[in-house]
Amino acid sequence: MKVTGFTIIRNANKYDYPVIEAITSILPLCDEFVVAVGNSEDGTLDLIKSIKSDKIRIIETIWDDSLRKDGRVLAIETDKALAAISDDTTWAFYIQSDEVVHEKYHQTIREAMLQYKDDIAVEGLLFKYTHFYGAYKYVADSRKWYRNEIRIIRHTKQVVSYRDAQGFRKNDNSKLRVKPIEAHIYHYGWVKPPQKMTDKVRGLSYFWHTDQELDEQQPANVDFDYSGIDSLTLFKGTHPKVIQPRIERMNWAFDFDIKQKKYSLKNRILMRFEQLTGWRIGEYKNYIKI
Repeated sequence: MKVTGFTIIRNANKYDYPVIEAITSILPLCDEFVVAVGNSEDGTLDLIKSIKSDKIRIIETIWDDSLRKDGRVLAIETDKALAAISDDTTWAFYIQSDEVVHEKYHQTIREAMLQYKDDIAVEGLLFKYTHFYGAYKYVADSRKWYRNEIRIIRHTKQVVSYRDAQGFRKNDNSKLRVKPIEAHIYHYGWVKPPQKMTDKVRGLSYFWHTDQELDEQQPANVDFDYSGIDSLTLFKGTHPKVIQPRIERMNWAFDFDIKQKKYSLKNRILMRFEQLTGWRIGEYKNYIKI
């Protein structure tokens, strides 16, 4: 069994992406790792080269900044990284530049890959998600945050990144058949200094919105306002070792009353139903569980 990790990154320093932590969090599970480094203005290429591992293989890419609809450029770049994976790879392990895997899940992930490596009916492995928000002690828990996504795919050369690179489908647009595993992806994309958060939101939203829409939604000279979130809960677990230095360097304050729920009446009813049954009505599922 051969496992290849892959990711894309551009302007990691400018937007304060924890890409080093993302890569190194799954590196022990990988035999090689492909990093597609886009044309950057902040030393991102040197940052990736600083990872001391002979598993890392870098490809340099140019992002098409004219693609400003539906985040499609992210899928195109992800497909470039996927195409560079070695032919003899069994499983391709995708990690986004603000996602981290806790080391406590390594054994579970490795065992799942071994268990299903010869079962071609299993086309991917489905992870649970924990979305941190505002500070490392808070987790977003409303209906708008996705609960599961595919992060390990069987390397068949018939799988492509889907829409804005959140997940994957086969190249005939059919959904992948996946096995859920008891492992979480820790998503830290919404935890950074407020000004860096503004920069990141504007930089990423560029591929969805016009300049006018960007200025209306998040002005460049205004710190991001974390208090607008609808619902948070306290995180009761431990963070991955690789993210600890970032937690220690946190230099901004954000506090939130977790009893506060800014839900519409409809969402109050739907959230209550979900709490009672575990079923999220209308949940987006870009996969088929088997």
